[in-house]
Amino acid sequence: MNYRIVELMNILQFYNYPILQLKCVAKIVVDLHDCFNNGTKIDAALNNAIDEAVSTGTKLVEIIPGKGSGQLKKSVLRFLEQKHIKQQYHRIEKDSKNFGRLFVHFKF
Repeated sequence: MNYRIVELMNILQFYNYPILQLKCVAKIVVDLHDCFNNGTKIDAALNNAIDEAVSTGTKLVEIIPGKGSGQLKKSVLRFLEQKHIKQQYHRIEKDSKNFGRLFVHFKF
């Protein structure tokens, strides 16, 4: 955590001001290059990323299936289109500059 934020929090505590919970807005990155030929590992990695995003309130998950022939990207999109998964996120964005990358946006 930034030392200035910690310093500000200490000052607020000293004067009995309520401290707001600071939430770090970041993204979760899932690189599927390592498990490209194992369907169960792919599903597990995607499930873990979505569960982590929902539990931590992260608004963006970046999935990197790679360029290749596009079969891995198609399987990722099929996974994301499942009814129980689709209910958890807001939208999918395909990167226009790099077609080997997908963004899953969450709305909290």
